[in-house]
Amino acid sequence: MATEILINATSYEVRLALVEDGNLSEFHMQRPTEKGLMGNVYKGKVVRVLPGMQAAFVDIGLERTGFLYIDDVCVSSKTPELSPCIGDCSQTHIRAQGLHIEDVLHEGQDILVQVSKDPIGTKGARLTCHVTLPCRNLVFIPLTDHIGISRKIEEESKRAELKNLIEELRPQGSGFIVRTVAEHASPEELEADMEYLLLLWESIVDRSKTLEAPSLVHEDLDITLRSIRDFFTRDVDALIIDNPLAYEKLLSHVKTFAPVLADKITLYQESTPLFEAYNIEVEISRAIEKKVWLRSGGYIIIESTEALSVIDVNTGRYVGKSDLNDTIFKTNMEAAVEIAYQLRLRNIGGIIIIDFIDMENDLHREELYATFKEAVRKDKSRINILKLSEFGLVQMTRKRNSENLHKLMCEPCHYCAGEGMVKSRRTICYDIFRKVTRHARKHKGSTITLRVHPRLADLLQNEEEQTRMKVEKDIGKRIIVAPSKDLHIEKYEIIWQK
Repeated sequence: MATEILINATSYEVRLALVEDGNLSEFHMQRPTEKGLMGNVYKGKVVRVLPGMQAAFVDIGLERTGFLYIDDVCVSSKTPELSPCIGDCSQTHIRAQGLHIEDVLHEGQDILVQVSKDPIGTKGARLTCHVTLPCRNLVFIPLTDHIGISRKIEEESKRAELKNLIEELRPQGSGFIVRTVAEHASPEELEADMEYLLLLWESIVDRSKTLEAPSLVHEDLDITLRSIRDFFTRDVDALIIDNPLAYEKLLSHVKTFAPVLADKITLYQESTPLFEAYNIEVEISRAIEKKVWLRSGGYIIIESTEALSVIDVNTGRYVGKSDLNDTIFKTNMEAAVEIAYQLRLRNIGGIIIIDFIDMENDLHREELYATFKEAVRKDKSRINILKLSEFGLVQMTRKRNSENLHKLMCEPCHYCAGEGMVKSRRTICYDIFRKVTRHARKHKGSTITLRVHPRLADLLQNEEEQTRMKVEKDIGKRIIVAPSKDLHIEKYEIIWQK
């Protein structure tokens, strides 16, 4: 299977597409104005302890306080005192299971925490004291005396070899997890990763002692460098990036942590935008639509709420040939594969209910369940699936660490009091920037007028003013923003002055 990573990098947005056999499998994006927090380490201050929920609210300097459960609290294995901010970082630590939150935390207390789940909807960030620091081949668990090997490394002799090697290299009392990609790593590469992680942890501890709470102690890698750590394995045939500065930064990082992969990185320099050349723009637009058509003529409907997502399967235009049961079975089988693909692409997490078309044949039900389980195997997120119920429903959970694609790219529609969704103003704004940049060379005039909705004009003239000026400098033309009340917020007009 041909696999490629495509990165479209601009000053206002970085977009990453994982393409497998020509199809968009995963899509990730990062905007400086909406940067994710997962993996960041903070020195926080406990603002409220909730014995009734066995949890605490921790101020880490954000708009909303983070949430820390008792199971995510870290205590010394020798004495029930929190570390590392107010304790001894050299001690081995354990989870505070069996203890009460009020016995280990109190209001006003400083504590070192890591964001394990981004704020979602109205909920604040999920926090943990069990800091984990990932590198390309290893994940460092500084306060735990444990060695773990990725389950995807199945050969027992290789697992034993890696475990023995880490045991020889690691400092006493420290913990490491060997990632899947490390199956082909040399001892020198593993040792280099370990040395880097140990120095990183040392700097985090030193900074935590000098900073006042709440403060950011360590920020995780940006999406461009994370692509090397999380996606760029030996199975990937090529990584293509369209920004020269980001390309140099990426190449330098790869030469340090994975030099064997450096030859697979390419700078895209064609006139056609990268995502258009690979038909990614169309796929992204489809990925935020509720209805997904199947090749047979059937379709699925995807609806998400804060608590759960519901997926409904319908035969649609597909009428089959002669047998109703066969028509239903084929629609369900096609839908099962498509649903697994859409869950991964859209990053849908939490509780998911799938309403397949009801089938009377028990063999068909078993085959559908087996097909769906096989289809989700490519997904890296942790998934639990229950068998079909008597009503033809599949109940499942998919680990959710961040907002799904629909929430990232859309915002509640002010025309219908939040009942529907439209593209966010920033998404439309960046669409305009891309279109202007793409067509600027074709027009000789020195001025461009943008007729846009007043709310979009406000964004262009205030929050995105610096970005607009940067685009003006890049294309050598002045951009004039003209608010127009008669335009729908998603509609705009680009007027090229002669």
